[in-house]
Formats: sequence, structure tokens, C-alpha cells
Amino acid sequence: MNKPRTLGQLKGAGYHFKTIKDELRHNLIEKLRNKENVFEGIWGYEETVIPDLERAILAGHDVNLLGLRGQAKTRLARLMVHLLDEYIPVIEGSELNDDPLHPISRYGKDKVKELGDETPITWLHRDDRYTEKLATPDVSIADLIGDVDPIKAASLKLPYSDERVIHFGLIPRSHRCIFVINELPDLQARIQVALFNILQEGDIQIRGFKLRLPLEIQFVFTANPEDYTNRGSIVTPLKDRIDSQIITHYPKTLEIGKRITQQEARILEEQNKLVASTEIAKDIVEQIAFEARKSEYVDAKSGVSARLTISAYENLIAAAERRSIINKEKNTFVRVSDFVGVIPSITGKVELVYEGQQEGPGLVAQNLLGKAIRTQFINYFPDPEKFRKQKEKSPYKKITNWFGDGNTVDLLHDLSNAEYEKALKSVPGLSDLVNEFQKGQEPALKLFLMEFALHGLAEYSLISKHNLTAGHQFKDLLSSMFTMPKPDADDDEEDESFGTDKL
Repeated sequence: MNKPRTLGQLKGAGYHFKTIKDELRHNLIEKLRNKENVFEGIWGYEETVIPDLERAILAGHDVNLLGLRGQAKTRLARLMVHLLDEYIPVIEGSELNDDPLHPISRYGKDKVKELGDETPITWLHRDDRYTEKLATPDVSIADLIGDVDPIKAASLKLPYSDERVIHFGLIPRSHRCIFVINELPDLQARIQVALFNILQEGDIQIRGFKLRLPLEIQFVFTANPEDYTNRGSIVTPLKDRIDSQIITHYPKTLEIGKRITQQEARILEEQNKLVASTEIAKDIVEQIAFEARKSEYVDAKSGVSARLTISAYENLIAAAERRSIINKEKNTFVRVSDFVGVIPSITGKVELVYEGQQEGPGLVAQNLLGKAIRTQFINYFPDPEKFRKQKEKSPYKKITNWFGDGNTVDLLHDLSNAEYEKALKSVPGLSDLVNEFQKGQEPALKLFLMEFALHGLAEYSLISKHNLTAGHQFKDLLSSMFTMPKPDADDDEEDESFGTDKL
């Protein structure tokens, strides 16, 4: 069906003007009645944030999404575009997206007055009806609202008193659109003040002009509560004019977090063919974020973004890929030792408190990884704490006794599949433990569980684990306590106590 190209054709087609808020409301109602998922790809907000946002849209409210970093605030705003009509008619050449039946600009009104039903019409797609601006210190009123354009005045030979010399900013140009300001508290207070009348009355003041423009805009603001104390704040009158403030949150369960990570992680097809992952590895990645959010070393006010787990999982797959390339292997399986690649994803994405800064980001990252392994360990094997006073009944007895006899095992990061299997099978009782508590697992997953058991036992202090430059060394806990560093060891080696001389 051909779209109308003139105002007369548009009237003949039965078109009626409606505001953007009415448009969003009408389309949301249709989707809710049809049981359609309005916010595709958003997980964990089904019973909290999304219902609040839908209520705000039904009420015709401007919205502020308040939450810590990495809580899908901008994603939610962008998905609101799908609630717009696919196309809307616009007066051709209008910089303010004038509706043909309801023009608001001088240009639009003059065009309709001059051409009447012959006024040319164009159609604007919903993807072009979204404007997003990051609030930075250099944002000016001219950027958002507009300013007098001397070049336009000169070229049109108009006096500065003529409103046609105005160059409109982003907000007027977003008439009949969704306009998003990210990190609103970072906007200077004087710029926030300029939004008062737009939100309430639709007035725009530019260099002495007072224009009554009934702008139809769906405003969505995003804000981080950390900004209220560290960088800026939302001035009280502006907060009062934002109808609904919706509080976002992090995933409340591991499964929801895992679903988000797997959806957002960029894993190439060639990586998928080369590297096989496991649900346990995915659980550990997600657990790291949960541990970070309650860690005494991490600043809780800053939050721990979902981007941490996404980057961590991408690095985990890349670590396994690198190892397989080095060993010229056609396929491989993720190992616990591959989590060395996750450390850089943690160090750059957590804000440390003073104690954490003293420890150092690298040590804090390793600490978080260790806690994640410890937490997940008891989901697959018996809790070692239950056997502290009943060591003879412990299912780990055979393993700990072997290490107690002075044996060690080194698991280097770049071991080939064959070397990795040989190293793990050299530990008596390790294979039996997996067979007893995780029956029927495929060989590759069984090896992962065997290594996972060693790391878990180290986290529960039944054996010791030392970080080597190229991997990990597992040995008896008691003997490692009496191990002295080599006299010529550098600082890093001294921290790891690699020596064999005993006191």
C-alpha cells in the first residue's frame, strides 16, 4: 500500500494526530493484550522494573531509571522504540518533525498555510525517532535547547528579532520522539534548570525569545545514585517534574545472571567450534560477580556491572582458545586453570575501597575467584567442613593423604590435553571422587571436575595451592606452612613460597 504523499491524501486516508505518549500507551496496550514480550532480551526485571515501566508508560509519564552501572538502564530506554508506530507522517523539510495536521514550527505552519492540501509529506521510521545524549560537563544549553544562528540570519537577511534565525537544539528536534539523557546528575545544574519549562509547559527560551512550542517528547533519564555524592545531583525542582522514578537492580539469582551473560557475550563461531564450555564454568563466572557485590574489598556504592561477567566469559573462552592454538589441538574443553584469563576482566571493573587498594587489584581478583570456586564447590561435592572432626569418614581422605606424603602436582596453564589428563590422573582418589559424586560424566567434563575438586579443596584449606608464574602447584597444606623461599627469589616468588628447604 502506497503511503500518502500530500496533506490532502493524508486526510483522505483518515489519519488522526496523536501524541507520542498516546502512541506508546496504545501500542503497549496492544502488546499486553496479545501477551507479547515488550522488552525482549531483558532478564530478571519481569516482576519488578518492567511492570513499573509499563505503568509509567500507561500513565503518560516521563521516566528516570535510577540504578548502579550495568543494570540495563539504557537498554530499556532503547527498547521503548518498539512501542512506537512503525512510520509517522512529517511535513517535508521540517526540522522539528512537524505533524501535518498539527504543525508547531514557523516553517511547518507557513508551509501548510501556503500549500494547503498540497503540502508534501514524508514518513519517519520509528528507528529515527530516538535521540540519546550523554550528560557530560561540556553539554551546553545551545546543544540541548538551541541558539541564535548568525549565519542563518545573514543568509536569509533576517534581523535577530526574527525567530527564524534560531538554530534548534537536540530537544526541539526530538519532537514526537523518545529523548534520553544518560547520567542526568552529571549535567550541570544550570543546564538542568533549562529543562524545567520543557517538561512542564513546553516553553523554550533562547536568547530572549519566548517560544510556545507544545513539544511532544517522551523523556527518559538515567541516573546512578553514586553520582549524587561523587559528581553531581539532580536539582530538586527537576526531580519533581519527572513523573516516575524507577529503581533498577542487579540479577537476583545466578541463573538470571548467567542468561544475561550468555546472551551478551561475543563468542565467535570459530571459538564455539574449537572450545567446549560447561555449565559449571559458567556458574563460576557468574558467582564472581555475586562475590564481588558483597566483598569487603569492593566499593558497594559503585556496584559491579554485568559487563564484568560478560568480559570474563569472553576471556575464559579466549584463554582456552589460545592454549589449544599453542598446542595445535583441533578442539579443547574449558579448564579451571583457564580462569587465569578472567583476572584482567575483574581488575578493571571493580572499584576498590581503601583496604582493597592496599591488597592490590590482582590479589582482590584472585580472592574473588577463589571465593566463587568455594561457593560453587559444595553444589557438586560434599561440604568439607562437615568432615573437619571426622577425617576418617571424609571422601577426600585418599587425596589429602597422598599430598600429606609429600607429593605435589603442577597444573600449568598451557598443558596439552594429554599432559593435563596425565597430571590429574596422577592424583590417587581424584577420579574416584568424581565417579562417586558426579556419575556418568563425559571424559572432558570429568577432567574439569577433577581439577575443580583440587581448587575447591585448596579453598577449604585441605590442601595448599600456590600460584606459579605459568600455572598452579598443589601440595600438602602443613608442609607448605614450613616452606621457606629460596634466598635468591624475587618478590613475587617470595610471596608464593616456592622453596623446599624446611625449618
